Formats: sequence, C-alpha cells, structure tokens
Amino acid sequence: MRSSRLLSILMLLQTRGRLTAEVLAAEFEVSVRTIYRDIDALSLSGAPVYADRGPGGGFALLDGYRTRLTGLTDAEAETLFLGGLAGPAAQLGLSEVMANTQLKLLAALPAERQAAAERISSRFHLDPVGWYRDAEEAARLPALAQAVWTCRRIAVRYDSWKGVVERSLSPLGLILKGGTWYLAALAGSAEPRVYRVSNIQALTVGDEVFERPADFDLEAFWTASTQRFEAEIFTGDARLRLTRAGLKRLSYLGATQARIAAETLATLDGETCEVVVPIESIDHAAADFLRLGVEAQVLEPPALRERLRQTATELAVLYAD
Repeated sequence: MRSSRLLSILMLLQTRGRLTAEVLAAEFEVSVRTIYRDIDALSLSGAPVYADRGPGGGFALLDGYRTRLTGLTDAEAETLFLGGLAGPAAQLGLSEVMANTQLKLLAALPAERQAAAERISSRFHLDPVGWYRDAEEAARLPALAQAVWTCRRIAVRYDSWKGVVERSLSPLGLILKGGTWYLAALAGSAEPRVYRVSNIQALTVGDEVFERPADFDLEAFWTASTQRFEAEIFTGDARLRLTRAGLKRLSYLGATQARIAAETLATLDGETCEVVVPIESIDHAAADFLRLGVEAQVLEPPALRERLRQTATELAVLYAD
C-alpha cells in the first residue's frame, strides 16, 4: 500500500508540479505527518524531491526529472488499454492518434507487462451506446474538440427548447453520456452551461483565443449539472395501481422508475400493488404510462387520468374498424 502511494506521489509531483503536504495528505486521505515520512522515504530512495518553505512553498521534483512506466501491475497495465474507446475516439477524429498512443505505451512498458496490456483488447469491448440506439451524428465533433483544446471561441446556431438561437461560446470541454455528446461552454460572463452537440446546426471556429477559467473542473461541473438536472426534472408525483407485469414494464422507463419497481417487487405479496412515481409533466407522464398498457392504472393526479382517458378514447376511434 505504501509503495503504491510513494509512486503516486511521484506521479502527482511530475504532472501537477509543486504541492504542499496538506494537499498531498488530502489526496491520499492520510495525515500530514505520514506525507512527511513518505517524502523522506522518496529522498532516501534517490528520487530528486526537494522542499520549498514559506508562502507558496511545498514539495517538487528537480526540473527535467521524469518517472518511467515501470512497476505497473497487470491490472494497471490493462486499464491503460481499457480506457481507449475506439468509437468515441473515431468520432473525435482521433482513432489513428489513439492507435499510435497505445503502440507507444506498449513499447514503453516492460516486456512482462506488454502481454497483459495487449490481452485486454482481445477480451473486452466497451460500447457506450444504449440498446436500440445509434450513436448520434458527430460530424462537428473534431472541430469542437480542436476548439476546446486550443481555447478558441466558436459561433454556433443552436436548436434550443426555446427555438433556434445564435450563440458565441467559449468551449470548455466535451462529455460523452450514454452515447450522446455534450459541450460545456461559457456564453459571455455567465456560468458555464451544457449544450447538446447534436442540436448544433452550424458551427464556426474563430481565431479569437479566450482565457480558460483556472478553477474550472470539467468532471465536477458535469456531476453538479447532472445532479441539478435530476433534482429539477420531476415536478410532481403520480399514484399507480400496477400488476407484477406492470412493475417490470415500469422498470424500463428510467433509473428512478427501475429503482421503485425493484424495491416494490422485492416486498410484493400479491398480484397488484400501488406505487408513487415522480413525473416530469402531464404530457411526458401520459406518453410514458401508455407504454405500460393495461398492466397499470393511474389513480392520481386527476389531470393525468383525464389525459389518458382522452388518448384511449381517440385510439378507440382510430382503431374502430
């Protein structure tokens, strides 16, 4: 455990530069005293770690020092290749680059680890796109990726829920979620927002370079955005009477519905039950619950019952012959 932490400290100092003992302690969830002992151990082993005292000080490596890809376990070597998704890389225009990178990683690995790293591609395939879906058209992804990388402002024509709008954006990062690409970007001085890449109808990458916010963390931003979206998306509840078959169908409507269905099925004593399910809107819920067929009956709210009754009447007329 300690040897792994020592190597990780070296890697952090190499990639991030000077770090304080407090930052390292928080990173590895150990005490500051433990970090000082680790730094002493690294120095005794010959690693060129030095300390700067005072404000702005911390631990750093001598300029020019680089660790090598040695000491990797089989699992660590394999994960280098498990993280390379061929589909998304191709959409970004990076399939050849990824292949070259993996080749160079293989060459840098010790001989005894090369077989372990190569084995992963022959035994695992990662497909990030959900069932019954195709990956969205991503013709503009390579240009977007280049704009993100070079910090160049872009002009887009975007199909938002309010209609088609023109926007000048500072692109901060790209996210792949369930086969769908999203762009995190700044519009003016406002907080970063999320844009669905498939909704971009036109894109122009300009020559103007913007200054990327130093404190922007793409992963933290996306986590906060998705949590906020999931918290705000539901505006009410519906009470349903379901059969066992209805509970199984309910699980196909989304993660929240699947959790409710699983918890109910685990304790169900009988053939029917009542559950309360969060809903986005009357229109959205009506479309969802029609998929449950006769295995579900909406008890509340009245507006949703009325919408389903109207739809059922219209369907009966449509299929009367």
